[in-house]
Amino acid sequence: MINTVRIKYLQRHRGRDGVVRLYFRHPSLPRIQLPPADSPDFWPAYNAAIAGAKPRQPKVRRGEGTFARLCDDWLKSVGFMSLRPQTQKGYRNIVKRMQMEPFADALLTDFEPRFIRKIVARLGDRPAAANRWLSLFRIMFQFALDDELVSADPTIGVRRLKERGEGSKSWSEEEIAQFEGRWAQGTRPRLAFALMLYTGQRRSDVVRMGPAHIKNGMIALTQQKTNTSLLVPIHASLADILALVPDDMETFLETQSGSAASSNGLGNQFRDWVAAAGLPDTLSGHGLRKAAARRLAESGCSTHQIAAITGHKTLAEVERYTRAVDQERLAREAMERMAFVKLNVGSVKPS
Repeated sequence: MINTVRIKYLQRHRGRDGVVRLYFRHPSLPRIQLPPADSPDFWPAYNAAIAGAKPRQPKVRRGEGTFARLCDDWLKSVGFMSLRPQTQKGYRNIVKRMQMEPFADALLTDFEPRFIRKIVARLGDRPAAANRWLSLFRIMFQFALDDELVSADPTIGVRRLKERGEGSKSWSEEEIAQFEGRWAQGTRPRLAFALMLYTGQRRSDVVRMGPAHIKNGMIALTQQKTNTSLLVPIHASLADILALVPDDMETFLETQSGSAASSNGLGNQFRDWVAAAGLPDTLSGHGLRKAAARRLAESGCSTHQIAAITGHKTLAEVERYTRAVDQERLAREAMERMAFVKLNVGSVKPS
């Protein structure tokens, strides 16, 4: 039943060990780990957790000079309003959670680096989330500095937490071939797959692509996340697949009702397509973006050339995507040089 029915406040999380763990996640309560779904202790634990999640009105914290007031003011600022809607939504959700915390009542002048460290450390089991909170603290205290509400930034010297893992798994050539073997050209799964693999773009950009974006053998787009404008050459394999798409469609991946697909909707569908191809659920659309960067690196492209396709703002991220390729290439070159030197030294005859 748990696998087929959506249960309120139930969150599933797959750890790096591959084990799926269940959590009770209420917006105004700490996250609570639950027993496995097939355990007789699951429902008692879930019922106990939801019993403690009675709706309550949050305490209004709007005192002059408090962190909560700073949050309100920043959410109305020109800087915040100039952000993209998607970024605004993400930031607003975190800020609202911050305003529910006890420290929201504290005066801005009472904040010190050691307090920020303690707040960030509480999220140590989720380093990516902890770093997002730290980034928001930096943004808002810079806003406070500009308005002369504080004389020093308490986030200075507070280090980001080291994030575990490398994020989404890159697809191997074998996994790419297995997906393509399951989904033939002309199907929607193969079209979505090809758009992500052969353009190196995120789902949020792929769902907005359509025939109108094709210009002189290139796909013209402006990335939603970074606002970077790109012209991506159309790969021959992608051209063959796009040739099967009707020209009267506004977007390549429009739904059966004729509306544009959403990024989240495509992500959910893609997981089903991956499963139908018999592939592990650790593979995602973002992993195809990494695979595209890997293929470009294996073709001998420089970091700058890869970034010209993927649109990365910093070369460090591209280098992280292609590190394994570079290591293998450098190792092979090093071994070949050593063999060359040994061969030449051994061929020299003593006089």
